[in-house]
Amino acid sequence: MNNKIIIINGPNLNLLGEREQSQYGSITFEKLKANCLKKANELNLDMEFFQSNIEGDIVTKIQESRKQFDGVIINAAAFTHTSVAIRDALDIFKKPIIELHITNIYKREEFRHKSMISAVVTGIICGLGDNGYILAINAMQKLLENGNR
Repeated sequence: MNNKIIIINGPNLNLLGEREQSQYGSITFEKLKANCLKKANELNLDMEFFQSNIEGDIVTKIQESRKQFDGVIINAAAFTHTSVAIRDALDIFKKPIIELHITNIYKREEFRHKSMISAVVTGIICGLGDNGYILAINAMQKLLENGNR
């Protein structure tokens, strides 16, 4: 049976390709999703791709994921810096979690330097553009292959 992972995306990531291309590149959200699905299939991972601009929807998705998925990759976007609720939901997940950011949050505004979720995740990837998603999928596959649940 294939391992199942979910990639959860936070606010404004649905506008990739339209917003701040100097920060986020020109890839569209749909192209990013297609690239991730292709990589997951190559690695024999079943993958779901989710995005919401609403904090409560993300919390609910993380809670539901506890019984449906073996690992979470999350780009919480702006909620990274503000959401105790998302942090608490991730803490309850108890399986591998990779925090992901397209940009290097430490090279941006000071308020972005603090992540509310970093303390409860397995690992962090930031600053490598949309390729960070592919790296996160590779890393998650290795974590699951090595039994890091």
